[in-house]
Amino acid sequence: MSVWWRSRGRGAKGRLERDGGMSLEQVAALFKTSRSYADVDLSRAESSLQAVAVWSACDLIASLVSELPVDVFRGVGEDARKLGTPWWLEDPDGSGHGLEDWRYQAVMSWLLRGNLFGDELQRATAGFMQQVRLFHPDEISGWMEGGEVRWAVNGQQVADTRTFLHRRVNPLPGVVLGMSPVRLHATTIGLQLTGSKFGLQWFQDGAHPSAILKNSEVSLDDGQVRTAKDRFLAALRGSREPVVFGKGWEYETIQVAPEESQFLQTQGYSAAECARIFGPGIAEILGYETGGSMTYANIQDRELTLLKFAIGKWIRRIERLLSEFLPRPQYVKLNRDALLETNTLQRYQAHASALSNNWETINEVRRLEELPPVPWGDAPFTPGPAPADTDDAQAEE
Repeated sequence: MSVWWRSRGRGAKGRLERDGGMSLEQVAALFKTSRSYADVDLSRAESSLQAVAVWSACDLIASLVSELPVDVFRGVGEDARKLGTPWWLEDPDGSGHGLEDWRYQAVMSWLLRGNLFGDELQRATAGFMQQVRLFHPDEISGWMEGGEVRWAVNGQQVADTRTFLHRRVNPLPGVVLGMSPVRLHATTIGLQLTGSKFGLQWFQDGAHPSAILKNSEVSLDDGQVRTAKDRFLAALRGSREPVVFGKGWEYETIQVAPEESQFLQTQGYSAAECARIFGPGIAEILGYETGGSMTYANIQDRELTLLKFAIGKWIRRIERLLSEFLPRPQYVKLNRDALLETNTLQRYQAHASALSNNWETINEVRRLEELPPVPWGDAPFTPGPAPADTDDAQAEE
């Protein structure tokens, strides 16, 4: 976690400390030079993204939440009315990258840091936000002063804290900032990174000699051994000419089973654990199986589990945040049906059920199927042949 609460003892003012941000090149260099998971600085969340399972889980959640269709409503229940999306909500930071890009940034910040920071660039006269630029959490530091939290961006104190946006997840009583899953599970993520690095080093450097060159007829001292080795390696790495030695030499390569060199069992287990950090069902959706056969029925169950237990809370958090961009009592709802896409037969069966129970009309169904409306399609549905269009009936007469 790059920003956290640190108490400096009784009587001393508590401070919100931070580590400085790092470029991707610096993170990569840090990873390459580390000797163990403890040397990988997981207080910087970019390091954790080198673990494929961490990146895949975070990208899956952030992508799903950011790509769901956004609807604006007023009222609830039978009084709910769908409204148009206001122009400022289509691009919350005014960057031109759109709402999807802004939502992805927000969710990734929550997933990796547990905190979202931003600056209100514009606020409506009615009091709701209209434009917010998000900060990289590593740019933020803070401290307690007079019982209030003060913030600084890259060391420059925020003059007007009323325009400073902070939204946290994973909160604890008495702590200003939310907990970072990366810092909380540093050992698990570090094990995954270390296992990947060890497998890479095994192939690059070898955890053992790659071959044995021996002489069965002559005893060699240390100097002769080094000379023979140097001449042999020089021939291999030089002009690709044949290697010529005297009698009695044998060359034997050492083979390693792929399962051992890749440490597949260890890697698979730690990868699944990393994915589970971000919610139930994430590991299974990403292919980290925990046993059991795969059937069509449990594939559907996994989609529901993903929505209910892993993605649902992030959807609700984004809905609450985006609703702050609207005048009350308007609010934002993300269309969850987009996560549960069905095949053609299931979709048509759902339409038939809705029509027969009279809670959808023909034109509402046609709109969902991207078909043009028909003149008789707004009336309650009654079984039987569809009535002829008025124009067609008159033409026949």
